[in-house]
Amino acid sequence: MKFNIERERLIRPLSQIAGVVERRQTLPILGNVYMRLEEGSLTLIGTDLETEVTARIDGIDGEPGECTVGARKLYDICRSIPEDMDVEVSTKDSKTLVRSQKSRFTLQSLPAAEFPRLEAEEWDVEFGIGQEDLKNLLEKTAFAMAQQDVRYYLNGCLLECDADAIRSVATDGHRLAKSEIAFKTGVENTSQSVVPRKAVLELMRFLQEDQQARVQINPNHARVHGSGWVFTTKLIDGRFPDYQKVIPDSLATHLLMDRATMHDVLSRIAILTNEKFRGVRINLKPGVMTVSANNPEQEEAVDELPVDYEGQEVEIGFNVGYLIDALKAIETEEVDLGLEDPNSSCTLHAPGDPSTLYLVMPMRL
Repeated sequence: MKFNIERERLIRPLSQIAGVVERRQTLPILGNVYMRLEEGSLTLIGTDLETEVTARIDGIDGEPGECTVGARKLYDICRSIPEDMDVEVSTKDSKTLVRSQKSRFTLQSLPAAEFPRLEAEEWDVEFGIGQEDLKNLLEKTAFAMAQQDVRYYLNGCLLECDADAIRSVATDGHRLAKSEIAFKTGVENTSQSVVPRKAVLELMRFLQEDQQARVQINPNHARVHGSGWVFTTKLIDGRFPDYQKVIPDSLATHLLMDRATMHDVLSRIAILTNEKFRGVRINLKPGVMTVSANNPEQEEAVDELPVDYEGQEVEIGFNVGYLIDALKAIETEEVDLGLEDPNSSCTLHAPGDPSTLYLVMPMRL
């Protein structure tokens, strides 16, 4: 195989693939990118056996062939080459030669025939959606995914599709984020798929504005087609919790708060919390909300916000980080804060728009 290509055309697909390829691999070939030149098209593939990225670059002249070479090494080499330069890639025996002007790099190759692929041919669900819509849907919930939880089905994001809407739901057992968009999917029966955490975070890097994506789902895999790339991931084999049961039908108190002001108050109070204990106390009295925190060094922080409230005094403890994350994800100037009692979760969402909702479990302080 031999071809010549502009640096800028090669560096973007390599950056996408490098994000999927793990630095430490059980199989050496998983650290490589597969490259194949055929009929003027250059195909690049990277995988970690759970997620696979395929990129295609058309209009490439050269000698057909295939090889695999270290993905991150090739990416770093291309980044180091000055802009507006061409890159020549050629293979011979078990070596791959990369040239640009007077720079020359000889890299070790592994047999292309040994490169593993994710095989998924039949799809039960298939629909088109704007990439920006899909990215916004994932961004509004991804932060609530669990990390390395023994309940493995929480280490990802639920993607639920029915005939009229697409929903994204994530929870780590202490908080929950749900967002949906009204969309005619053409799906007859409700479909639920749990997409792994790494796949969700990597996919968001691919999605761009003003472009369409095609989504395909079957019981074991999900695939997203974009312009010049295909993203495939295995799905988590597990039953996601019934999120509808934990979302309260109604709460006794709903307060309209200025989102930026509440975010600033919580951020100030959070200064005197620590990584092990992130609890803050919210005390609600007629006309005022008091937010306070203590730490093991016997230090204390207290701040107040004026609120339109005339009910009985309520005091609830929450993880301040969870509240701040939810406020960051809400884009409106005001936020609807729903409260009940010290043993009930609170909800946050944009006023009059429950399509995106955040739920935070209380803490005992």
